[in-house]
Amino acid sequence: MEFTMSTNSFGRHADGSFKPSRRQFVQGLAAGGAIAGLGLWPKSSWALKSLGNPVVLAGTQFDLVIGETPVDFTGRVRPAVTVNGSLPAPLLRWKEGTTVNLRVSNALPEGSIHGHETSIHWHGIVLPANMDGVPGISFNGIHRGESYLYRFHVRQAGTYWYHSHSGFQEQVGLYGPLIIDPIEPEPFHFDRDYVVLLSDWTDLSGDALFSRLKKMAGYDNYYQRTVGDFVRDAKKDGLKSTLADRRMWGAMRMTPTDLSDVNANTYTYLMNGTTALGNWTGLFRSGEKVRLRFINGSSMTYFDVRIPGLKMTVVAADGQYVHPVTVDEFRIGTAETFDVIVEPTGQDAFTIFAQDMGRTGYVSGTLAVREGLRAPIPAVDPRPILTMTDMGMGTMSHAGMEGMGDMKGMDMSSMQHDHAMAGMPMQGMDMGSGEQSHPASEHGNPLVDNLAMSPTSRLDDPGNGLRDNGRKVLSYSMLKSAFEDPDGRDPGRDIELHLTGHMEKFAWSMNGVKFSAAEPLKLTYGERVRIVLVNDTMMAHPIHLHGMWSDLEDAQGNFMVRKHTIDMPPGSKRSYRVRADALGRWAYHCHLLYHMEAGMMRAVQVEEGKA
Repeated sequence: MEFTMSTNSFGRHADGSFKPSRRQFVQGLAAGGAIAGLGLWPKSSWALKSLGNPVVLAGTQFDLVIGETPVDFTGRVRPAVTVNGSLPAPLLRWKEGTTVNLRVSNALPEGSIHGHETSIHWHGIVLPANMDGVPGISFNGIHRGESYLYRFHVRQAGTYWYHSHSGFQEQVGLYGPLIIDPIEPEPFHFDRDYVVLLSDWTDLSGDALFSRLKKMAGYDNYYQRTVGDFVRDAKKDGLKSTLADRRMWGAMRMTPTDLSDVNANTYTYLMNGTTALGNWTGLFRSGEKVRLRFINGSSMTYFDVRIPGLKMTVVAADGQYVHPVTVDEFRIGTAETFDVIVEPTGQDAFTIFAQDMGRTGYVSGTLAVREGLRAPIPAVDPRPILTMTDMGMGTMSHAGMEGMGDMKGMDMSSMQHDHAMAGMPMQGMDMGSGEQSHPASEHGNPLVDNLAMSPTSRLDDPGNGLRDNGRKVLSYSMLKSAFEDPDGRDPGRDIELHLTGHMEKFAWSMNGVKFSAAEPLKLTYGERVRIVLVNDTMMAHPIHLHGMWSDLEDAQGNFMVRKHTIDMPPGSKRSYRVRADALGRWAYHCHLLYHMEAGMMRAVQVEEGKA
């Protein structure tokens, strides 16, 4: 029986179990890596070693054991939830057109802080509902000492990932890459192939972090605007406008610097399971084409990715081929995947640099001609602030902002769509093509702190902090599937859902209603629907519908790109078509783990139509 180790060797207890020696423990810490290797690989899956990648399990028969493994990324040893002792979980390699059998066993120890139940969700994979792996929605979960056989036909190809849908286990290590090799040749050439899995780690338990967010949602927002910022803005925009801006934000009890709930003040960012200090390295020979499969397996982090000195040609999004588009940088939301081709030449090493959206930290790795090399690591970009556009209020002129002081003490949830805002002059505010309506459940709702008044698709917007930065940055408008609309029918009906929340209370919902109080969305099997999402919050949300594809439309309603996760920037309104071709009950949620846990989730029920 084989066992995997991220350090070189382990000492053996008298009972046959393994432990790291003191010297190996220190080496593991210095490298910024996990102390993996306490788990044993089963014999029934064969392991393929791939340089620069984690252990790969390939074939059609898999035995995956979920347990706990001690890890150290920060100087403290903490118990991670791992698959076969590995963090990230092993890279699984399937073949399109085969039937896979995955026996998942729960070996979590008695009294584990991570619970007694576990699960695996195959993210973006089209399969029967009872194979989807969401406890309480599509199956009962896998209890301690039990196993569950996932068995389904593989009907797609590309780059995907898998993770737990039980409690906060995804946060503490239960996630891994998944590659499905296609039947037909791919429409692009490459010489090497690497997974670049980005994630976030905290020594806090998921329960402790969630509790802290509920009590102090702004705990990680260390950066607040200063007197120096005020002086700079006054010189640039004028004193009256700057005073009005500060009064407005104060009246709304919000902060324009609150871009993410949890950031590098709490998180350590990882690339393929190691910190920047560990320097994950992918090797190349000059002139080769290298395929990098970027996966955002984080719990709460958007990453902005670039490789200074190299252009990246995006060839696939969420596992689906797109017309190639060459960029310098891209933003990858939680749960998204992007495949890019790079051609490193002219130097021996290039830095893969992934900074968080809030500019509080980064993780980096290296493409190099040999191990041990590094290229310069760029400085983290200046931290951006939220704008009126990010609030879904269009653009506001200076004249319109000068009356904002009259909003003192007003909660934005009281903004009715007749503009009954005491003393707030609406002239000077660009309301776009007309004001957005909102469901009655949002108005006067103590768990809703903002209503987007003029949301737009923002498909051509690379995102806050990426605009006009001197680099060519990917936007959704650049993504075009390499195939026509797979369904072709016009949607029979529209379903509009609003992403809602209260940042100070850390309350998240859809239409102002938390998951625990919401009825399932019902679809009829075979129908084509259009889902329209309106983000009424000041935060981005990656929205994932299980079991079915999401075919994103442009602002005119034309098919653009097929995805499994749709990023919704603050103040945006986007639509996508869904073919209800999967019977059963499915999860539909924000993929920011703590937003989902706080209530931004629905169940979707696909039922046979009545005769």
